[in-house]
Amino acid sequence: MERRHFIRLVGGGTLAAAATTAGLSGCSTELPAEAVAAWNGPGDEPDPRRWALAHAILAPNSHNRQPWLVDLREHHTLTLHVDLERTLPMTDPWFRQIVVSQGTFIEALVIALKERGLAPTVTLFPEGAFAPRSLDARPVARVHWSPGAPAPAKDPLFAQLRRRHTAKVPYDTTRPVAPATLAALAAVVEGEHVRHGATVDTAQVAALRELCWQSARVELLTPRTVMESVRLTRVGPDEIARHRDGISVNGWLPRLANAVGAFDRTQPPAEGSTAYRQMMERFESHSLSAMGFVWLSTPFARDAAAGTTRHAEALAGRAYMRQQLKATELGLQMHPMSQAPQEFEEMRPHRERLQALLLGRSAEDEVVQMFSRVGHCAPQPHTPRRPLDGFVRSA
Repeated sequence: MERRHFIRLVGGGTLAAAATTAGLSGCSTELPAEAVAAWNGPGDEPDPRRWALAHAILAPNSHNRQPWLVDLREHHTLTLHVDLERTLPMTDPWFRQIVVSQGTFIEALVIALKERGLAPTVTLFPEGAFAPRSLDARPVARVHWSPGAPAPAKDPLFAQLRRRHTAKVPYDTTRPVAPATLAALAAVVEGEHVRHGATVDTAQVAALRELCWQSARVELLTPRTVMESVRLTRVGPDEIARHRDGISVNGWLPRLANAVGAFDRTQPPAEGSTAYRQMMERFESHSLSAMGFVWLSTPFARDAAAGTTRHAEALAGRAYMRQQLKATELGLQMHPMSQAPQEFEEMRPHRERLQALLLGRSAEDEVVQMFSRVGHCAPQPHTPRRPLDGFVRSA
């Protein structure tokens, strides 16, 4: 939105009317209480499945789409499906990020069930995995436990489930990240299938910062990909409370602009406009303030031969969930820089550059599943979550 255009629109008495419409009488930018109520926890919910599910829906996920459906019809079991209406076909055309987001959910669910004294067994893709580059209605996972079985050890990361958040703000460039901190993140990645990498090397961090910024520009300047984000932007308390997903914008100026029809969500921001400059500045500041990077990869060639590439994506999500919880415990921030690993065609050169910088080999051999900046900043608000019942297919 252009500043002059905005001033014309809100001239005279229009400004006061717009402020009332936008709910700006108190100028608060806090998110509506109902939109973030899930972070208060499930209280004394007696059903351990719903209690654990209330923690699992707090898991990080792509674009805050919350793409999860859970079937509760079987006793002592939760069966997870992808919500096929909550995908990102423009920026995630192979649905890799959506499957990774299933993995974060599974890990949070398992941690919560253990906290209730249950010993869950996870079976991935019990009716067969999705074909590469596609999704269908078959379950992603069946999580089952036997009543009366000995209680497992509780996971200390449970304490971070309701504390963690993804800070999408510039990091403090005066506060370095210690190599020992990166080692602590590596230590919580369980199993041998998902591989962890990290760097705080000055030269490598500089190269990766620039790659993050250039790949973000590709997503922002490709109309169909930036419009995916634009359409998922929720402006002001009413929209945020109604949708409780996507990208929340609650600053007073966007709310005023939205109230007078000047916040255009039907087309990409025009080059040179205020919205365009702010969008670019935000992503540039994220990229160039990274104080280190961590990544997760899986052996694609081996998985492709075994038919387990989708399993690998879910396992990477589980590992990322553990890493972000550990980062929260350590007072560190982790923010996925999701652009460079994306598979839409315009991103190909940057994806190949990322593979070369991190792994020294192509994605056909070993593929980067998660790539995140790390650093420090002030605590940030939690993102909205939909009501619990919205995730339950059948009670």
